Amino acid sequence: MKTELTPQASVKKDGLIAIPAPLHAWLLPIIIVAAWQAAGDFGWISATLLPTPLVIAKQFVSLGFSGELWEHFGISMMRALSGFFLGGLTGLVLGLSTGLGKMAERTLDPSIQMLRTVPLLSLIPLFILWFGIGEFSKILMISLGAFFPMYVNTFLGIRSVDVKLYEVSRIFQYSKLRLLTKLIIPSALPNILLGIRLSLGVSWLVLVVAEMMGTSAGIGYMIQDARAYSQTDIVFVGIIIFAIVGKLSDSIVRQLESRLLGWRETYKG
Repeated sequence: MKTELTPQASVKKDGLIAIPAPLHAWLLPIIIVAAWQAAGDFGWISATLLPTPLVIAKQFVSLGFSGELWEHFGISMMRALSGFFLGGLTGLVLGLSTGLGKMAERTLDPSIQMLRTVPLLSLIPLFILWFGIGEFSKILMISLGAFFPMYVNTFLGIRSVDVKLYEVSRIFQYSKLRLLTKLIIPSALPNILLGIRLSLGVSWLVLVVAEMMGTSAGIGYMIQDARAYSQTDIVFVGIIIFAIVGKLSDSIVRQLESRLLGWRETYKG
């Protein structure tokens, strides 16, 4: 009787133990961290320029127990999420408007596309002159960064709805509200969710820049302050925080995609 083996199972082959598939993604990071730690222990790299992972981990724990890390983290989260929701919701509404209405497209889309080509970082001096360096200017800058990915992908999703589905809706005599909620939005959902993922990523990117341009709290400020005092380990702590939060937010949207798009035969997960 033959025994079938799943790809995830650990099996012996030629005297070696196969690595479970879920652990494959961790192989390269583990190797890099181990080599990095070894290079630091042997003195091959400068501890000031590149502290070892163990030193960074100790600093992470120290900042966590002191409460300083969580204070900065809470402020950064508030800024990033406020800007994301403001810019994302605005992009969603305008994307729906221009995608559904020819008049709105002709009126709004050319101006929005023109503004989209302007590098966001070039607007920072203008934001400082107009709104100062307070919370409002930072949140507004983050919302502007989150707006464009959401708008473009929502607009594209609305315009990518299969024409045959509209013909079916006419047969069933859908009302405009039912057409929107039962046909258009579900069909455009993959693009809308992609817009959310991209907007979240841009929100964290702009947050770092916003917090470095003039503030007294936040992960970006913590990184900037550590750089001024050559505390490279704290700089790495801030970078790791951004990486973890960015990955978690992306994973949450991926889980949302699997729940909302599981009914689609073309969804691969």
